[in-house]
Amino acid sequence: MDNGTNRSFAVVTGASSGIGLALAREFAAHGFDLLVVADSPKIKAAAESLNTNGTAVFEEQIDLARPDGAEELYARIQKIGRPIDAIALNAGVGAGGDFVRETTLDADLNVIDLNVRSTVHLAKLVLKDMVMRGQGRVLFTSSIAATMPGTFNAVYNASKAFVQSFAQAIRNELKDTGVTITALMPGATDTNFFHRAGMDNTKVGMGEKDDPAEVAKEGFEALMAGEDHVIAGSFKNKVQATMAHVLPDTTVAEMHRKQGEPQHQ
Repeated sequence: MDNGTNRSFAVVTGASSGIGLALAREFAAHGFDLLVVADSPKIKAAAESLNTNGTAVFEEQIDLARPDGAEELYARIQKIGRPIDAIALNAGVGAGGDFVRETTLDADLNVIDLNVRSTVHLAKLVLKDMVMRGQGRVLFTSSIAATMPGTFNAVYNASKAFVQSFAQAIRNELKDTGVTITALMPGATDTNFFHRAGMDNTKVGMGEKDDPAEVAKEGFEALMAGEDHVIAGSFKNKVQATMAHVLPDTTVAEMHRKQGEPQHQ
């Protein structure tokens, strides 16, 4: 229930590590209380690390890829009884490999369930409340992957293309409501993503990556400024995104192949 605080309240999904945890740290450093969510038991330790300088931190272990995951999280938000000032819809997963011959159907559908379905479900629930209040900020973790066909990560890139398009469309729909939508578009970032996606033996998986703290900082600043999107991290990410818009999809797909193809021994 409402604890009577005047502090702002933010929700961050996928917050046990990586960009999500770094985003939660940004919110905490800027005076927000938090509800942090992840499918891993590590979320408890993450929450404890955030509970400094008077920050009230609630944590919840929920697998948002489950059909009832979004409703379970929303029920938890309602139980806390605090209006959401900002939410970072950050939870996401990949499934690296050849779509036909390597990835499993379960893994591919799990990408869709988490990256697409749960994002839409949560947005539907929380945005209605924000619009009713006439204020709120939503950060969608998209990716520069949204700009290019994802050879050897086909479903993931397609899911991020969905998130990017979805975010920009509802941003426009809500332009007169006091609610802002921002898409965070990182490139390869030093998180557990590539290991979890089975991409340790790819060029991108083995290559240099951006610092999640820097990516989160740029994302937080863009969110608070009400920007439509930010390509975060190295200058290389901005070049890749620009090239993806200019070059034919067939060319970009071949470029992605060089980065995402497993290096079989």
